[in-house]
Amino acid sequence: MLNALTILLVFQLTGEVIARASGLPLPGPVIGMALLFAALLIRGGLPDSLRSTAGGLLKHLSLLFVPAGVGVVLHLQLIADQWQAISAALLVSTIVTIAVSALMMIGLDRLTGRKPAAGEPKP
Repeated sequence: MLNALTILLVFQLTGEVIARASGLPLPGPVIGMALLFAALLIRGGLPDSLRSTAGGLLKHLSLLFVPAGVGVVLHLQLIADQWQAISAALLVSTIVTIAVSALMMIGLDRLTGRKPAAGEPKP
């Protein structure tokens, strides 16, 4: 487990270093995750120790939302003052996400030549 945690943290650190050194507008952990994905593709699979450690982290993923919840409670007054802008941003971003996801699905269906199943609308 310690080896697997070390691997995860090393990839995260590597991503942080790359993000800060290059000035890329991407979070370091995202770059680190992409590097880990590439390394696992090259390796040809996921080691059992990494699989079990990642599974354990995912089981307790809700604990990682505690800092975000504390931040929301800490800034309740700001949220109350800006609720209209926050609501509009959430609504617009949700609609855009759904629309882009639908368009991507239609595009991928056409690209792969998949035929709609019975009852599915035709693209």
